[in-house]
Amino acid sequence: MNLRGRNKINPNFNMSSMTDIVFLLLIFFMLTSTLVTVSAIDVLLPKAGGKTENNTSVSVSITSASKFYIDKNVVSSNNLESAILNKVGVEKKKTVVIRGDQNVPYKSVMKVIDIANKNKLKMILAVKGK
Repeated sequence: MNLRGRNKINPNFNMSSMTDIVFLLLIFFMLTSTLVTVSAIDVLLPKAGGKTENNTSVSVSITSASKFYIDKNVVSSNNLESAILNKVGVEKKKTVVIRGDQNVPYKSVMKVIDIANKNKLKMILAVKGK
């Protein structure tokens, strides 16, 4: 007497559809990551992990010679606070992205951080990815 059933369930799992989805996601993220551009002066950023940036931001770049730029416009250190506040606006919903060169004096970066803290602005320190 044969007690085995006719319908056997195959315990193997086919991974081909899963790999297709992973490759499509990989291509999507590779393409979208190249579209992110920053409107700022080229400076050598220090390296760190993580990456965030949004479109409602004001970029403050500091060169190794301690020159300040706000979205590609040169600003003197005396007029820095008023220029940042003019760019941010009254609502203060924009984020200040601090892009300091890796060789910039710490004092220059702290000046921008103090301005942002004094005016209760959100700030991000931009770094180069690993």
